[in-house]
Amino acid sequence: MIDWTDIDTVLLDMDGTLLDLAFDNWFWQRHVPEQYALSRGLDYPEAERILHDWIASHLGTLNWYCLDFWTRELNLNIAELKRAAAHRISVRPGAEAFLAALAEGPCRVIMVTNAHREALDLKLARTGIDRYFDALVSSHDYGHPKEAQDFWRRLRDEHPFTPERALLVDDSLPVLHSGRLYGLGHLASIRQPDSSLPARADTDPFPAIDDFLRVLP
Repeated sequence: MIDWTDIDTVLLDMDGTLLDLAFDNWFWQRHVPEQYALSRGLDYPEAERILHDWIASHLGTLNWYCLDFWTRELNLNIAELKRAAAHRISVRPGAEAFLAALAEGPCRVIMVTNAHREALDLKLARTGIDRYFDALVSSHDYGHPKEAQDFWRRLRDEHPFTPERALLVDDSLPVLHSGRLYGLGHLASIRQPDSSLPARADTDPFPAIDDFLRVLP
């Protein structure tokens, strides 16, 4: 499904692509509401409803991914909560073998993530996958999420590449659509970003990777 002869730059997402999204889904959908309920003296269902609507209202914006923003909004130390739960962070099956194979080849490999720098640093310290990359880029560095065209323009300015010969692998369909709009020549999604949930079937029009070992360069 990937024509490696036509690719010289590989752009890889982190959460839900290389790392199991089960951690982030648990953290934001269960753990944060629990902590918010405790801090406000609310019943869990009420806290869950409030936070679901609150967080969803920022979907697709940089705030949605910003630990500093949610720390201020919720009056909870989000970064500290993440550090305390870091043992739950895990690499998706086959992802490290895929990264190792890329590192041995001619392609330049760049991480492109919407994760806040504190979250990124925590996950890299936990997994050690940073050693496989030529560059690590957070959308917070540019002030625009990957859903925005300005992100790709800033990325190309800092790390020049030929869009037509670039591969983007990301579990987010809005991000993949953004990459396609920018002109990235190769795009792939992830069949099962969260190991605790069933594999999804909504990846059209993008081919979906269900096993990294089947797409090694």
